[in-house]
Amino acid sequence: MAKSIPVSEIKNIILACEAGIGSSLMSVNALKKKLKKAKISDVNVFHKATARVPHNANFVICHNGIKKSVQAQAPDAVVVGFNFFLNDPVFDKIVKALGEGGEISEDLK
Repeated sequence: MAKSIPVSEIKNIILACEAGIGSSLMSVNALKKKLKKAKISDVNVFHKATARVPHNANFVICHNGIKKSVQAQAPDAVVVGFNFFLNDPVFDKIVKALGEGGEISEDLK
């Protein structure tokens, strides 16, 4: 069964990548813009290399190719994977869920 987290518990979103530079940084900036446009100001977005994801993180977004590594680094976190660094529907679904309330599940697609 996929893990889930109530959106009320998400104060920080970590977007993890392999090295901490490059394409994923564009995803961070795009997500920040989407949150701002949706008037969601109580959630921070951080960019971290997989090896630097805090073990106590509760919500992480990453490319599906490194999802297992991120889950090993932060075993209690809800880890949502995406396929495309820009314009992946997962980012819009996360923003929508944050705005509407409820929960976000790891199997969000």
